[in-house]
Amino acid sequence: MSKTNSGRFFEDYHIGQEILHAVPRTISGGERALYHALYPARGALYSSDEFARACGLPGSPVDDLIAFHVVFGKSVPDISLNAVANLGYAEGRFHAPVYPGDTLTSASEVIGLKQNSNGKSGVVWVRTRGENQSGRLVLDYVRWVMVRKRDPDSAAPPTVVPELAKSVDAADLIVPEGLDFTGYDFQRAGEPHRWGDYAPGERIDHVDGVTVEEAEHMLATRLWQNTSKVHFDATQRPDGKRLIYGGHVISLARALSFNGLANAQMIVAINAGAHANPCFAGDTVRAWSEVLERAETRAPGVGALRLRLVATKGSEGVLRNEDGKYHPDVLLDFDYWALVPT
Repeated sequence: MSKTNSGRFFEDYHIGQEILHAVPRTISGGERALYHALYPARGALYSSDEFARACGLPGSPVDDLIAFHVVFGKSVPDISLNAVANLGYAEGRFHAPVYPGDTLTSASEVIGLKQNSNGKSGVVWVRTRGENQSGRLVLDYVRWVMVRKRDPDSAAPPTVVPELAKSVDAADLIVPEGLDFTGYDFQRAGEPHRWGDYAPGERIDHVDGVTVEEAEHMLATRLWQNTSKVHFDATQRPDGKRLIYGGHVISLARALSFNGLANAQMIVAINAGAHANPCFAGDTVRAWSEVLERAETRAPGVGALRLRLVATKGSEGVLRNEDGKYHPDVLLDFDYWALVPT
């Protein structure tokens, strides 16, 4: 009997299936240092304990996307080890900040299944939850992933496509306890722009670009303990290329958005996300954002901006072709809520 794990295939999932993911992960300052080395991340709240304390927090939390990547990475051996591609996200909420010393665990529930017409793969929808050592929910989100079938001739399961909200309602955003931006230091944060300076429909070109290197993206993927074969094994794709982990592109684009959105400090929700086209080593990633919505919060001096973050290999503003499909240069279309000082 084999002791090794070849991962789940499409026919191994069923609706309502609960999967507890292995290997808890204790977060240290090392994750923060490596994150800031891999991406041009400069958010003041995540860089300085003193800045964070001045904003009412007990210290500097780790970047929200560190928590996302760790929780996501835990789920990969059970959900997407045999994935063709990770397709999208919805209904994501950050429930509590993560601090060095916290231990994260992850679990998922299968909420949707749909076999593809070619009979060789299918789409699996899961709701994944991340908790800390106290059992407190840190974040949850829905994602859907295309997974290979073990046996193309096996029967297709009944199709269940979950109905997902187009966005997280502003009233459902969770502002961390104690957060207070009334004494926010704009000079130390790097830009003067407040919540009221942004208007729905406004587009921001983040100017800079980062060329993705092969070793760099594989280091990042290993850091988050993401074991999906397509990111490491060049034989998994007919073109012999290793696919860049989509979370790597999210973090690159988010870090690039500092130029123009330095005060969009905390991600509190992921409304939607699509990895529109594959990214490979040698691609130069650029980013632009569109302001979609503004909302007030009950926290002192804290407003919320709903932002569309687009990562592209092309120029600012390019999103879709005339046929409504994503332009081939677009890598990521990411819709999220962030907290901004008023």
